[in-house]
Amino acid sequence: MRRILSTGLILFVASMIMGSYAQSERKMIGLQLWSVREDMKKDAAATITAIGQMGYAFVEAAGYADGLFYGMEPLMFKQLLNEGGLQFTASHTGRPLPDADKWESTMKWWDACIEAHAKAGVKYIVQPSMDKKGYGSLADLKRYCEYFNAIGEKCNAKGIRFGYHNHDREFETIDGVVRYDYMLKNTDPDKVMFQLDLYWIMKGGKDAITYFNTYPGRFELWHVKDEKELGESGLMDFEPIFNASEVAGMQYYIVEVERYSFPPLESVKKSLDFLIEASYVD
Repeated sequence: MRRILSTGLILFVASMIMGSYAQSERKMIGLQLWSVREDMKKDAAATITAIGQMGYAFVEAAGYADGLFYGMEPLMFKQLLNEGGLQFTASHTGRPLPDADKWESTMKWWDACIEAHAKAGVKYIVQPSMDKKGYGSLADLKRYCEYFNAIGEKCNAKGIRFGYHNHDREFETIDGVVRYDYMLKNTDPDKVMFQLDLYWIMKGGKDAITYFNTYPGRFELWHVKDEKELGESGLMDFEPIFNASEVAGMQYYIVEVERYSFPPLESVKKSLDFLIEASYVD
């Protein structure tokens, strides 16, 4: 598959060749493509090439809709990634909790979604958020847990793991119960894993390691995040968290940058370099 790179990104890719990618063995570090969302809109092929040349090993998508990834058929998008030296490991997508009369149509949407991800060889589908019901009553949160268990069962049938990604509101207390704890206790570990966002749990006033010890094995994916580029704020102490990766059950960790001090591609490279240079990161 031949693609033409934009001039600016050609220069960026060339600079990457002399950087992180020159290592004989690169760490298995993933990138959430939401971090470079505007670049993906402008030139997905060039952006993917740049990410692979930096030294990232895999991606988590944030661009699924109507059976397509960033407007591409599943196998086409997978091929684009593979040509860039990247694996298609995970994907953010989902639907809010349906009312009873929408349950069947929502499950049909999930069947098509899961089939598209299976074609692309994705290992993880992650629901990135909940709607207002998830932050309302415990009764609605219970319904969300039942919904996630049902989706997880469908994903399991296709060899895919299903999970949920937190923000900070999951750590609010309602009726004496922390929402995130309720979700962990009321979802089936065989059907639902959790993608812990290391920044948002800190902003929610909770401790990642405490959760690892309380719910061992539940946190198969991590979002490694800071205020902006990794290591820049001084707020995040990643070393003890990475040292507890085994008890957490972590399988993959994924960089996400949502706010920037630099252009997004430069920003995600700085974050990658931070993890490459960290002795505690495998």
